Amino acid sequence: MVDSQTIKAGKKKIRAFSLNLGKNNLIVLLGRRGYCMCGYLNLGVARKFADAAVKITGVSSIQDALKARVHSLTPAAKRLGLKKGQAIKDVLKIIA
Repeated sequence: MVDSQTIKAGKKKIRAFSLNLGKNNLIVLLGRRGYCMCGYLNLGVARKFADAAVKITGVSSIQDALKARVHSLTPAAKRLGLKKGQAIKDVLKIIA
């Protein structure tokens, strides 16, 4: 099952996706300038493609993701001013 939502991030919007993969969900919050991804996705590959990406862990729903904090991030995400430990709600305003 796939859940897709539009989330407000300040005056802009983020697309949020949750894909059920059996025992857990793959979560992605997608903005125009970058994205947040759960632990199912590979941060090393995002780094290789120079994506502005942050990794969140311990989430199983879009709502969990919105309450999370940055676990790790790519150099491109750092250049946008994102930081480890930053609240995802603040991240979304930057990547929207």
